[in-house]
Amino acid sequence: MKVKYYGHSSFSINIGGKDLLFDPFITPNELASHIDINSIRADYVFLSHAHQDHMADALYIAEKNNATIVGIWEISQWAIQNGHDNTHAMNIGGFWDFDFGSVQMVKAVHSSSFPDGRYGGSPTGFVITGDEKCFYYSGDTALTLDMQLIPERHQLNFAFLPIGNNFTMGVTDAITASKFVKCNHIIGMHYDTFGFITINHQDAVNQFNQAGKLLTLMNIGQELDL
Repeated sequence: MKVKYYGHSSFSINIGGKDLLFDPFITPNELASHIDINSIRADYVFLSHAHQDHMADALYIAEKNNATIVGIWEISQWAIQNGHDNTHAMNIGGFWDFDFGSVQMVKAVHSSSFPDGRYGGSPTGFVITGDEKCFYYSGDTALTLDMQLIPERHQLNFAFLPIGNNFTMGVTDAITASKFVKCNHIIGMHYDTFGFITINHQDAVNQFNQAGKLLTLMNIGQELDL
């Protein structure tokens, strides 16, 4: 399974022969200025919530690739209203079997609104299960006891968790979250993009190590084979 990082909270994961793109905020991100979004392939675009720093490039990339936008009902309707009919709406707690594997939409604790201020539905995360691996993409979230339900259904190989603090969990709560979801390999996200969420990389890695966990901080444009 290949994972590529596009900055902030945006990752592409190849699973079951399909390219899944999560929360594409690339062109407005100065740290990702070297990324050419026209080169990004996507069969599915997963959107965790409606904030601009998670869906700025979603419609453009989805249209270019004829990709299916997957998100909560309100996000699905937003895509349709903006001319992209290829969507799959879900809601929290629901499962669906796609051609690459199964998806469960899970709860996130955050806010969600479209750029014009309209309600964006509840914020969410996703648990993706394929033939190769199972992983959790939390979206923007605070630490929540509901995370303890995830390992009741899923055995995670790795998880994407926010670590930037201020708007989401910081490192300390992300370590607790990794324990709640019973996952030892965490890929950090939602850090460094803005001044409020700049972190000390080595300190974050050390804190996870001290807790017996592995924290991976990817460079923008980097690809990992997991």
